[in-house]
Amino acid sequence: MIREFLLYGGAALLIALITGPFIIKALKRLKAGATIQEELSKEHQVKVGTPLMGGIIFVIPVTVMSLILWYKGLIDWRSVLAFLVFFLGYGFIGFMDDYLKVVKKHSDGLNIKQKLVGQCAIFLVYLLIFYGQQIDTSLAIPFTHWKLSIGYAYIPFLLLFVVGFSNAVNFTDGMDGLLSGCMIASCWSYVFISIIAGNTGLAIIAAIIIGSLLGYLRYNYHPARVFMGDTGSLALGGALTALAILTKTELLLVVVGAVYVIEMLSVVMQISYFKITKGKRIFKMAPIHHHFSLLKWEELKVVWSFWLASALFGLLGLLGYINTI
Repeated sequence: MIREFLLYGGAALLIALITGPFIIKALKRLKAGATIQEELSKEHQVKVGTPLMGGIIFVIPVTVMSLILWYKGLIDWRSVLAFLVFFLGYGFIGFMDDYLKVVKKHSDGLNIKQKLVGQCAIFLVYLLIFYGQQIDTSLAIPFTHWKLSIGYAYIPFLLLFVVGFSNAVNFTDGMDGLLSGCMIASCWSYVFISIIAGNTGLAIIAAIIIGSLLGYLRYNYHPARVFMGDTGSLALGGALTALAILTKTELLLVVVGAVYVIEMLSVVMQISYFKITKGKRIFKMAPIHHHFSLLKWEELKVVWSFWLASALFGLLGLLGYINTI
């Protein structure tokens, strides 16, 4: 099993490393440069024009290696198809959003309604994959042996879960290497969770994501040569929620991915407080990683702190899963 982890994860790493420079060059040719919010510090303003849509660098190896994994019979077709539907589906929504914004210069890209319609369509495809199959509608309560059966309410719950968590991951992308490192830590947890659950195929997919992101970090670590954009962040959000659904750890993901939850809550709190108080703010800026940046924390200090927090939450989530067995 270790051989498969090293083989597939290593291959994904090499593909990302090799294709990275060519993809970055192509994005520069398209003039797919990022814009930076004026409120951010001078340290961030120098990043204006850095190529966006760099998530393609890790989307390609994850897709290719996942299909090879299925071809070799190491994972069942429903699991790999469900994973790729969320991963590529959300990645495509992010790609269209990035493309409209930076290439077509079309205002703010896709509007909220268009994104939600796309995300609901992806969820419908997921349901079709498991049509006729018995679906476990229970939710495992982390750190306990209890399960909560919610019956037909499981479907709307799952839709809200996928949409909410994918967008929470999206909010976390905002500094060089920030989301990449956090996601590597989260996926390490799912390597072990999947192994314990007896699903080696999903464990290898988590290892493939780790390998791909390590290769991508070669170009995204500070100072970044490329940004993943919504192409990458939404794809990763879809991937993480897929891993949680397929291992029946939906509620546990709130622990493993607590960093993403905190990022999203900071945005919700900021907007709500701003409206209630007619202009006042809780944080200097949301998502909360920008708050620390405006407190004069160096970017690397913020990134490393979030990486550490993500690793600790991942470990806590793993312990929580072990206690549910």
